[in-house]
Amino acid sequence: MKNSLRSLILPALVSLALVAAPAWAQQATPATPPAAQKLPTTTPPGAQDHGQKHADAVEQRIADLHAQLKITDQQAKPWDTFAQTMRDNARKADQAFRERAQKLPTMTAEDAMKSYADLTETHADNMKKLSSAFSDLYDALSPAQKQIADAMYRNPGGGKGASPHKGGKASKAAPAGASSSAHS
Repeated sequence: MKNSLRSLILPALVSLALVAAPAWAQQATPATPPAAQKLPTTTPPGAQDHGQKHADAVEQRIADLHAQLKITDQQAKPWDTFAQTMRDNARKADQAFRERAQKLPTMTAEDAMKSYADLTETHADNMKKLSSAFSDLYDALSPAQKQIADAMYRNPGGGKGASPHKGGKASKAAPAGASSSAHS
């Protein structure tokens, strides 16, 4: 029984790492009040706490990026679009994980594999949206801001598993990541 549980939980954890890790690097400070991002009341209390921590982490990352990139008032529109995309992606990934977690105990192996594929697809879609929003923002950055962004996304402090795509904190200038989700 324990091995069966492990064989179901391990893929779930791997998919969590793959889909949520980019957003772990996207911790942010509220531009949208955290209360507006609470999980539905049908979610177990522990999951609500986790979801709120995740929303808070995304908001902290948004604030950190805003400060690091020194976003100006003239750049507010592409910045706001990028930040909202991070939030939306995190919410979508959280929802997908909650739904899968609720169904996992009754899933067949085939269903579990399909749900993992769905999570991966959600992550890919989120990355495409974030990349597009970031391109618009990047175009609006000054040359000095672009240098900062370039350095952040090159991850100069990498190594030791500190890749922002694995949820680590490589350096203070860690990239925004995919913002699919920001599980803590």
